[in-house]
Amino acid sequence: MIGTMVNTDLTAYYAQRAIEYEKIYLKSEREHDLLILKDFLKKTFRGKDAIEIACGTGYWTHVIAETARSILATDYNSEVLAVAKSKSYQCSCVSFQIADAFLLDSFAPEFNAGLCAFWWSHIPKNQINQFVKSFHSPLQKSATVVIVDNLYVERSSTPIHRTDAAGNTYQLRQLQDGSVHEIIKNFPTKDEILNYLSPFATNIRFSNLEYFWIAEYSI
Repeated sequence: MIGTMVNTDLTAYYAQRAIEYEKIYLKSEREHDLLILKDFLKKTFRGKDAIEIACGTGYWTHVIAETARSILATDYNSEVLAVAKSKSYQCSCVSFQIADAFLLDSFAPEFNAGLCAFWWSHIPKNQINQFVKSFHSPLQKSATVVIVDNLYVERSSTPIHRTDAAGNTYQLRQLQDGSVHEIIKNFPTKDEILNYLSPFATNIRFSNLEYFWIAEYSI
């Protein structure tokens, strides 16, 4: 990758990655964790009216659609939403909407569950509080919230390319079209996550799998 032009626009990265996004879930070493996570999400979202933030290509939308009553899946990127919309879902009440994860206060608080899967790690540390407040805007009081994301695992995770002055970490990722992208990808500790969530959440339950972390709580 030395000497290659590096794109630092996260939106452009996901637009270009849309058609190959789900290859990340084909890593054989993560199969066991994925089965555990899918089972957990199906149980947690059973009968819920959920909003999903940064749904991407609908991989996790498809999972919770097996048991949820309704889902509004949102993303900022029209390219990944086009992939998500092309899928068939077991729940007939799945809808999609372009939305900025930091500007959800215009949504009515009509959801009793919220899912944020593999987006937290892409948020700059100084914007996490803003995101959490926005994420909670469409949720009813006592709604169930689940946030899941990656743990850093040597020889499985993409190596850290650099760390900025604020402590955000970045990876270099190359897509199948040959383009190289520098992507913010943070790997917070349990204590960091709890410190962010504690002012906004109750009944926080945190767990680590081998490759993923899970935070479940109520607001």
